[in-house]
Amino acid sequence: MSRIKGRIRIFSRAIPKLILKPLRRKPAEPTRILLVHHMLLGDGLLLTALIARLRKRYPHASLVLACPKALAPLYAKKPFGVTALAFDPRDSESVRHVLDSGPYDLGIVAGDNRYSWLARAAGCRWIVAHQGGRPAWKNWPVDELVSYPDTPAAWGEIAAELVDGASPEPYRIEDWPAPPASALLPTQLSEREYIVLHPGASSSVKRWPAQHWRELAQWAQARGYQVVWSGGAGEVALVAEIGPDPAHLNLAGRLGLADLWHVLGGARAVVCPDTGIAHLARLVGAPTVALFGPGNPGIHGAGRYWQDVPFAALMVDMPCRDQNTIFGRRVSWARRCSRNESTCLAWRDGYAGCMAGHSVHEVCDALDNVWARLSCQSLEAS
Repeated sequence: MSRIKGRIRIFSRAIPKLILKPLRRKPAEPTRILLVHHMLLGDGLLLTALIARLRKRYPHASLVLACPKALAPLYAKKPFGVTALAFDPRDSESVRHVLDSGPYDLGIVAGDNRYSWLARAAGCRWIVAHQGGRPAWKNWPVDELVSYPDTPAAWGEIAAELVDGASPEPYRIEDWPAPPASALLPTQLSEREYIVLHPGASSSVKRWPAQHWRELAQWAQARGYQVVWSGGAGEVALVAEIGPDPAHLNLAGRLGLADLWHVLGGARAVVCPDTGIAHLARLVGAPTVALFGPGNPGIHGAGRYWQDVPFAALMVDMPCRDQNTIFGRRVSWARRCSRNESTCLAWRDGYAGCMAGHSVHEVCDALDNVWARLSCQSLEAS
């Protein structure tokens, strides 16, 4: 792959278009809209609130999402009528595919404003992004800069403010048709109810102690549940280090996101750190307990849009959760931590204190509470 070749394609198309920037006007009723991001799974899925708002504001517009390759299969059935274009900045052909998909009336850039250049090169006539992108060159193609809110909000709602108009209705499972499975799922999944345990995370400071995972698995097994271990291709060794019981089903490294969707969708519950799988589980409606460490559940939790899904966010408050940036922008109310294993201020015995502080008892109680709320909702609905 060649990042340089992709950049040449982008800048060669975008720079001439900057000359006309002073003459541009925001379209009143765009018919073609491009949403661009290159985020990890969790942050990308939280943009569903933005997509839902776009669809509500522009019900007849064509919506195109340029996103990382790993996420694109989740959009196979076009939730909210959105068409996904998979791209990687290092893959010039995938970049060319996005560029050739234009022109567009409106471009929305979420997260890193560097992708405003991609939006401009794809022929977006008006581009909206958040203020504060650094360095300043990332913002040059942007026509409209929107500030972050002055009061606490979830990332999904922050992103949705890039579009004017009324907020969308809270998320419902039927809003997102399940993508087709690419592999035959293990027959053990249909034998009895199961709980998915996903220990991996994008950072080692988000990992829960191995002994705690083993104890939780024993608790689930004692309750009569099948234990299913989940993990990405790079997390096979992590699950192996935990030493799961051979009687458990170990799917680490065996499934893509579309297949994992179906596994999570059939689960009695999912337990995982604050990572992309927590957001995928919430998307499919699986009762989920997410263990927050350096992250902030107010920012990456359910928010208003996901308020009706069975989700519990657990956090151990730590004084070292004292940083206040979101996607490189300083936000006064944001209390989080972006330190790594070598700079963590509470690193003890191979784990961050904010994660090690979660007890197995606390997680088990949270699972019982999530199930109890679901039972109450079922009774009320009947």
